[in-house]
Amino acid sequence: MTRLLLGPASIDRYLDEGLELPGGGALNMAYHWAQAGEPFTFLTRIGDERPEIVLDFLRRHHITYLPASIVAHGADCSIDIVMRSDRQPFMDHFVEGVWSEFRLTVEEENAVAEATHLHAVLVDPVITEVHRLGATGALGHLHASGDFLDFRHLTLDRFAATMAHLSLAFIGWPGVVDDPLLDGVRDVANRLGRMVVVTLGSRGVLVFDGRTRNEQFTPVHAIVVDGTTVGCGDAFIAGFLVAHWAGEPIEAALDRGRADGAAATYTIRPLPDHAYVPTTG
Repeated sequence: MTRLLLGPASIDRYLDEGLELPGGGALNMAYHWAQAGEPFTFLTRIGDERPEIVLDFLRRHHITYLPASIVAHGADCSIDIVMRSDRQPFMDHFVEGVWSEFRLTVEEENAVAEATHLHAVLVDPVITEVHRLGATGALGHLHASGDFLDFRHLTLDRFAATMAHLSLAFIGWPGVVDDPLLDGVRDVANRLGRMVVVTLGSRGVLVFDGRTRNEQFTPVHAIVVDGTTVGCGDAFIAGFLVAHWAGEPIEAALDRGRADGAAATYTIRPLPDHAYVPTTG
């Protein structure tokens, strides 16, 4: 099987510490899959100003990428971060950088054509590419999943249009469980016959399985957060997919995802400090 991970790598600027570290949800997932020994290729784009910040990270963790496609002319995708007293980050001044004009290269499209699985971190440029490839039938042969970021900024029509090209989706939901928008998500899953996994933080995980029209809520055991909850969703999805792709039942995939997500709360950044060494000096 050939698996692809598609999504942005960014530069996280920790202003109060004077650090610039590789970041972004897709890069976090790449790290977790590499640590799990999961074979995959990371399709991403970084600017040519300081590419070594990300490239050094990928090489040290033996993350496969396409050398001819990964660097583009332009600014890095980046965000400024200040850690608050509660260890939750305040993020500001997002710069889209080279992702403002992102489009898969011919080399990357060929990789998609040869893949069996694709997981996409669904920022707007990636959603646009999923729609473009899906409209040509280029995704019809593989198992495609997606992580919907900033879901509350999407309409249900936009969600449904994207889900037409995916078989599985993940939504991190900070709102109330009885929000009417989640009723709409359930309806889309059932109408299209798709699976949607909704993480509800310490409250649990809700699964809409449109293939069987079953709905499952699984509570989680609340834990003391010694670090930060940032990056927990990335770890959950990475773990869930490792088990799901191995053919394990949904309960086992949820258990793996919950365990990996909980482990991520012990660090003060999305990844353990040693993951960034020697970038941190």
